[in-house]
Amino acid sequence: MEFSPLDREAEIEINARKLPHWFQAGAATFITFRTADSMPREVMLRWQRELLEWLVKKGLPRETVNAFANNDSNARDEVMGLLDSASRSEFKRLSDRIWHRSLDDCHGQCLLRRPELARIVADAIQFYADEKYDLDRFVVMPNHVHVIAQFYAGESLRVVGQSWMRYSARLINQRTGQSGNFWQPEPFDHIIRSGEQFRYLQRYIFDNPRKANLEASDFLYWQG
Repeated sequence: MEFSPLDREAEIEINARKLPHWFQAGAATFITFRTADSMPREVMLRWQRELLEWLVKKGLPRETVNAFANNDSNARDEVMGLLDSASRSEFKRLSDRIWHRSLDDCHGQCLLRRPELARIVADAIQFYADEKYDLDRFVVMPNHVHVIAQFYAGESLRVVGQSWMRYSARLINQRTGQSGNFWQPEPFDHIIRSGEQFRYLQRYIFDNPRKANLEASDFLYWQG
C-alpha cells in the first residue's frame, strides 16, 4: 500500500475541541492516544514551566507570559504574534518534545505493560484495517499508543479512533476490575506533510520503546 502525505489542493476537514484536528481521507496520519493517568498535574505544571521559561528568555513581556500561563486565549494569540516564524516553529518543537518525553517517563499505572492488555488495544486498532483504513505501523507503549494510518474516503478518524478507545477501554476495565475513563478523551492527530516527515515518524514509532528504555515484554510493536 502506498501512503501519501497531505494534498494541499484537496479538501481538509478542520474541527477543534481542546486540540485542533485536521483530517484528510487518503493522507497518512500520525495518531497518539494516551491513558487518563499518563499526565499527572505536577507533570503538566513542569511542562508549562519549561515553556514559560523559554518564552521569557526570548524577551517576551512577563505580564503577557503570565497571562499565557493562565490559558488566556488573547494572550496566547499575542504570544504567537510576538514570535517570528522560526521561533513559533521552535516553540512547537519544544512543546512536542517535552510532551513526548513526559509520556515516555511512564507516569500512571502503565497497565499496557501487561501483554494481554496491550493485545486488546492492538486488536482494536487492527479490527477495521483494510476495510476503513490502511495501517503502516503502531506501537502500544505502557501508557500511550502511536499509530500511522491512512483512512479511506467516507471514513472518519474521529469516529474510528473513538471506537478503538471505547472497545479497548471496556475490555481492559473488565479484565482489571476497574471502572471510569481508561483513556484521556481527546487523542492527538497530525496529517503527515511530506515523505521526509513520514519516514521520520516511522523511525520515531520504531525507536520509541528503545528510547524509553523498555524491555521487549513492556510494549507491542506492529508493522505492516
